[in-house]
Amino acid sequence: MAKELTKSKAYWFATLKLLGAILVVWITVSFGASIIFVEFLNKFSLGGYPLGFWFAQQGSIYVYVILILVYLFFMGKIDKKYDVHENIDGGYEK
Repeated sequence: MAKELTKSKAYWFATLKLLGAILVVWITVSFGASIIFVEFLNKFSLGGYPLGFWFAQQGSIYVYVILILVYLFFMGKIDKKYDVHENIDGGYEK
């Protein structure tokens, strides 16, 4: 029982670590590229538009989609590492 509890805590720690990293990237792109560093980024252009404007309008959406894919990939690895699998009924097996 104690070993299962330790494994469960390790699983949640790995999950929270992944979510923390994804949130840092999300905050950096949302506030950093679109608001805080917009003056610096506007010195460059992408597709004829200032880069800061591009990040605020388009780039952040692309980053969000990439973050979802990164989450799916690494969460699958964490699930396999800690032997947590989805069953047919939609629940989880240990």
